[in-house]
Amino acid sequence: MRRIIITGGAGFIGSHLADKLLAKGDQVLVIDNYQTGRRDNLKPHANLQIVEGSIADAGLVNQCFDDFKPELVVHAAASYKDPNNWVEDIQTNILGTVHVTEAAKRLQVKRLIYFQTSLCYGLKPLEQPITLKHPLFSGDYPGGSSYAISKTAGEQYIELSGMDFLSFRLANAYGPRNISGPLPTFFHRLTHGKACFVMDTRRDFIYVDDLINVVLKALDGKGERGYYHIATGSDYSIKELFDATIKALGIQLEQDVEVRPRGEDDVYTILIDPSKTEAHFDWKANTPLEFGVDQAIRYYQEFGIEQTFTHLKKMD
Repeated sequence: MRRIIITGGAGFIGSHLADKLLAKGDQVLVIDNYQTGRRDNLKPHANLQIVEGSIADAGLVNQCFDDFKPELVVHAAASYKDPNNWVEDIQTNILGTVHVTEAAKRLQVKRLIYFQTSLCYGLKPLEQPITLKHPLFSGDYPGGSSYAISKTAGEQYIELSGMDFLSFRLANAYGPRNISGPLPTFFHRLTHGKACFVMDTRRDFIYVDDLINVVLKALDGKGERGYYHIATGSDYSIKELFDATIKALGIQLEQDVEVRPRGEDDVYTILIDPSKTEAHFDWKANTPLEFGVDQAIRYYQEFGIEQTFTHLKKMD
């Protein structure tokens, strides 16, 4: 039985991971401020503790670590709900990451796992697919968003700590409990009789179960200190994602969905190379897009969506 802290454990990825670890018999402590996490994502469990609060609160973080004495930490907490709230992004994604990292190092945690956005490579990647040798924030628009800048700063502080860490740079994760990005937005608008549009962009969509499988292997000791991509290695247009949503809902539209040009803080495609992850973890993403979308839609139909979030600036 291992003792594992998950920051942001009531969120999309964190809650799926918590479920898997609890099923394996591990003891889990979740820290979450419920800014984007949901209270119904985690069910009561004898081996689960939930602490409501922000990782920007050093006292709370240190108390949790001192009391629980984790062997492993998965840092999934992140601020992204308001692209214009730079202060919140800094407090959570940079300062909060520093608090978590310092506490983990002080308690001699065996391994720290971090989730990073693939937007760390900037809005104009120099190669497709993007390899792990690609420089951070290249091109004419270095950061693109407060989220990408602050997440990358947090990642670099973890590197600076000298700890054994794995930073997973992610493709667009989707599936049940996901309330950010295009898929939940499509569902929300289509089921509320609102018009939809799609951006003229492409993305690599990674299903949450495929992602979690890598994290579980990492917690078991697979992989080496440093950076990895979790991705399928293929990209889809946002229009294809929309079409899969329509199919899962079983509806037909009277006219084709409007396709709009992307905003200045968006990038046409982010296709990251997962070959290192596939080799080191004996892993490959294998969930078809239509299956994953269908599973997500079933979740939305059962639990509903009150609001969705994006790290990008709002467009009318």
